[in-house]
Order: sequence, then C-alpha cells, then structure tokens
Amino acid sequence: MKKTVLFIICFFMIFMEADAVQSTLSEREKNIVEISSFTSAGNQKQLALSLNKALDNKMTINEINEILIQSYAYCGFPRSLNAITTFINVVKERKSKGIKDIQGAEPKVLTSKDNRDAIGDKTRTELAGGPTVAEWQRFAPGIEQYLKEHLFADIFARGILTNQERELATVSFLSVLIGAELQLKSHINIAKNTGLNDDKLNYAVKYAQFINEYNMGVFPRGAENTAYAKYFTGTSYLAPLSKNGVKSSNVVFEPGCRNNWHIHHKGGQILLVTGGSGWYQEWNKPARKLKAGDVVEIPEGVKHWHGAAKDSFFAHIAIAVPAEGASNEWLEPVSDAEYSKLK
Repeated sequence: MKKTVLFIICFFMIFMEADAVQSTLSEREKNIVEISSFTSAGNQKQLALSLNKALDNKMTINEINEILIQSYAYCGFPRSLNAITTFINVVKERKSKGIKDIQGAEPKVLTSKDNRDAIGDKTRTELAGGPTVAEWQRFAPGIEQYLKEHLFADIFARGILTNQERELATVSFLSVLIGAELQLKSHINIAKNTGLNDDKLNYAVKYAQFINEYNMGVFPRGAENTAYAKYFTGTSYLAPLSKNGVKSSNVVFEPGCRNNWHIHHKGGQILLVTGGSGWYQEWNKPARKLKAGDVVEIPEGVKHWHGAAKDSFFAHIAIAVPAEGASNEWLEPVSDAEYSKLK
C-alpha cells in the first residue's frame, strides 16, 4: 500500500513538473510577446518575420499598430518609429503579393472635453490594484502628469487591445531593457491583476530575455519546425542556413522542447550553441548541460538527443558532417520522467 501511494505521489510530481515547461500562451499572445520583444530589442529583421506571422494569424493591422504605438512609452520614439516603418514595409510587400490583410476596428481618441487626469488616474489605480504613491510622483510631478494623462488615458483609452494584452506587451518591452528591473517587477504585478498567470508571464520574460542574450539578428529563427514536429517534444523553429555542400541549420527550442533519441548514420553532426541553456545526452551517459559558446561533436552511429532546459529557450547551429549515404534514424521520445530528472 505504501509503495502504491509513493508511486502515485512521484507520478503526480513528475507530471506537474513536465507540464510546467509547456507554454500556456495562445498564438495571439505569442504574437504580442514576439512583436513587443523584437521592437524593444530594435531587431528589425526578426520583427518583420514576427509581423508576417501575426498577420497570417489574422491579427489586424490596427491591433499590431497599437503595440508599436505603445512601445514608445517604454522603449522610446526611435525604436517605436523604426518598428512602425518596418511594419509599413511588411504590409506593402504583402499587398504586392496579393495578400489582403484586415485593417480592423478604429481606436477611440479622447477629445479636449475628456478629463484625462481623472481617466488616467482611474485606469492606473485599477491596474495597480490601488493608488500609486511613490517619491518620484512628488519629486517630478511633470512625469506623473504625463503618465496619467497620456499613457494611462490617451493610450489605454484607445481600446483595440485589452488591458491584459497591453500589460503582456509592456512586460515584454521591459524584459529586454537593461536597467528596467524595478519597472519590470512592478508591471509583472500589474499584469497579474489583469488575470495573466505566472506561466504566461514566465514565458514572456524568458523569451524576451533570450532575445536580449541571443542576438537572433545574426541567424534567422525561422518558421515553426512542423516538418519534423513528430520527432520533437514541444515547439521548435528551423531555419536552413545552407542548401548545397555542408548542410547547416539554425534550430531554436522553446523551454522544455527536445528532440527524440536519434542516430546519425554514415556521418555525424556538430552543434554550435549560440544562446540559452540546453542539454545534450548520449545513450548510457550522463546529460551534458549546454550554454552559448559550447561545441558538441556527435560521432556517427551514436544514439543521442539534445534540446532546451526546462526554464530557458535554447538555440544552436546544427552542421551535418558530409558522408556518402548519410541518414538519420529517429527513435523514441525522451520521456518526461527522464527529462524531469535533469537539474
């Protein structure tokens, strides 16, 4: 009886731990996190890819514009204007290809008859869960006025996005910025007041921090790796870097994502780790933790797997060692029980 109870407890703990690594964000929320993070990072190349993805997912032009407009309050006019210019070019290019994107609802614009001070104070109080009292409000009343009347009145009153979506964007903006830790902490608490849970916020912060650590402008992240999805647990992205000669690809793993056990026959593989934290393991050997700058040389014929840590995105360049008749043999998944033991 005791063994049975112990087994049930252990199974439950493993299940909960494995489940915790999965992203709980909807596709729309992922779009918001990506657009906000790349805007804040000033990475126009990756932002363009994310904008295309969001439009493909039926986000409207006006919804995306609201993210880019709001970004100026957190990462400055230059980043905001650069992002808007990139968006203009994306929309034009899609239109030239015959793609009809949805303009969407028009925002609400406050007039001179609206009491911006009262509207802004009410919105901020609701978001914060109570009145905001800080020394800077008294020391620099001008910035307090701008925050209430412009950010929390003019911008938030525009609608189009919900307050929850605006706070998800804000957390993503701030997670990329160095030196904004206090503001990030404050907005994480505000975001929770809008109903965002820890899993969603952790994902947003980890993704934004990964973008900050790993300059994805060097190598494209690529599209979601649907062609090989059956050989992966979790979500990954694949961007082929070369087509002829030595084949290489950029592979990005979301937290907890890993590929199945597999074998490279008649030709090995080299992994160049470029960002995040991950794992590599050969059959009957302990797992090796990986970080940016690590190199993994995988001999042909060796059963192995590699992927992200539970709490981090992970990226590596995979280089196929050329060989006549080289092939991959995909095997069983890395079980949640095995994976959850890695620390």
